[in-house]
Amino acid sequence: MSFSLHPRLSQDADFVGDLPLCRVLLMNDARWPWLILVPRVANAVELSDLDAAARALLIEEVSQAGDWLVAHAGAEKINVGALGNIVRQLHVHVVARHAGDPAWPGPVWGFGAAVGYGEAEFTAMVAAARRGLGL
Repeated sequence: MSFSLHPRLSQDADFVGDLPLCRVLLMNDARWPWLILVPRVANAVELSDLDAAARALLIEEVSQAGDWLVAHAGAEKINVGALGNIVRQLHVHVVARHAGDPAWPGPVWGFGAAVGYGEAEFTAMVAAARRGLGL
């Protein structure tokens, strides 16, 4: 079976590009610059579904995404999570946080309703992420 993106991820985020392991998505929520990395491995649900080399590469790609969010959004803290309770497909959230943001210091998951980017702002964010991640 080949890799396919869970429909919920496609609904909540837009395609940025593909790193060596992961599909990179930008969450459409302007409250937090937020990338989602989805390993392009069929049927992966847990980290243990990846072999050791893929797990190591995933950590490197998460770090790369976090570094870009620090540089681009001036994040004071990067939150990383792989919950999977609603969408079982393995995916990692990489979220830029600032003291005083709407959910600070709590988690962003389940906090209020998403505030979508305007079309021009979203297009600019995707373009910036592509440049910053070398996609």
